[in-house]
Amino acid sequence: MPHSDHSPSPQPSEAFADLPPFPDNVPTAPLLRISLSKLLASDADEQQRCWRACQELGFFYLDLRGNDGEMLLGDADNLFALMKTFYDLPVSEKVKYDFKRKGSYFGYKGYGEGIIDAKGTRDRNEFYNVSKDDILGLSDRLPCPDVLNGQEPRALFTSYIERSHAICSTIITLLSNHLSLSQEARNDGGLEAVHRLRAISGDQIRFVRAPPQEPTTKGVALGEHTDFGSVTVLFNRLGGLQVRLPEHMSAVLPVQDSACETEKKLCEEGWCYVKPLPGHCIVNLGDALVKFSSGKLRSNVHRVVAPPGRQGEVTSEGPEWLLKNVNLYVAQNKGDLSGTLLFVVGQSKQLMEF
Repeated sequence: MPHSDHSPSPQPSEAFADLPPFPDNVPTAPLLRISLSKLLASDADEQQRCWRACQELGFFYLDLRGNDGEMLLGDADNLFALMKTFYDLPVSEKVKYDFKRKGSYFGYKGYGEGIIDAKGTRDRNEFYNVSKDDILGLSDRLPCPDVLNGQEPRALFTSYIERSHAICSTIITLLSNHLSLSQEARNDGGLEAVHRLRAISGDQIRFVRAPPQEPTTKGVALGEHTDFGSVTVLFNRLGGLQVRLPEHMSAVLPVQDSACETEKKLCEEGWCYVKPLPGHCIVNLGDALVKFSSGKLRSNVHRVVAPPGRQGEVTSEGPEWLLKNVNLYVAQNKGDLSGTLLFVVGQSKQLMEF
């Protein structure tokens, strides 16, 4: 795959001024850079590039500069500051909002509370999930700490949700237009109909935080996985995200070969780092869209490791927007987890023509 159509090594102007720079001695993923401005202008070439990215890797950068996306960038910056106030609370306070015993994945998940592999290795992060349905008044309010419960933080959550969902809707509409949907599915609204903003769903903001850590192959912060829903929008400033490239795709090689042995080990078997870019979010597709498209779209395996180089000395944190589809949430509530995706496709009235 030619690198000229993919992201080159970051220039100094593309670094985050308040953080150590992403190193140039590790292989990086050849993610396409897609312009939101061009997508909103219905630029045919950019739409085709986005479609290609969703088929080949299922990950791409979305440039939010020069359009309404800049307001989402501002929301993300404000979320970094807001959630720091939450994570600075004592652990004894944060665990009050751990709702797993109530069967809910919203609220707080503590450091080391998740299992990331068959060996029983515990994760190395903490996160807090904010329910879209709660924030938009579609469901009962969940208990939450005072720092997240006032009018101002809830207004910020609302803005971030609405702007993130708008971006996801742009992508969903593009994909819907490129897929061979049945006429019945198109009459029912296509993919857009099962990703409505004001319908009950599992949509959520997830804010993840991991402390500074040495690179290690024994304790990956978050184990390899694919996302279960439809679309994830990620804002990150440190480079701990890795994707495992498909066999037909090559990583962007490092400028110099000076990475530590552990970082080199972490880049074996097709794994490579995703470098963060200011002014961009990272978009990746989930398993639901693979099912909806009969395998034409890709949900790629990824994981989180210690950020490379000096970035590993800094606390890693960032907000995600996870878009799930309406019927997926219904299936989960019915307890039919083993057949959830099939249930979704069935409820979508045969989205694809075979």
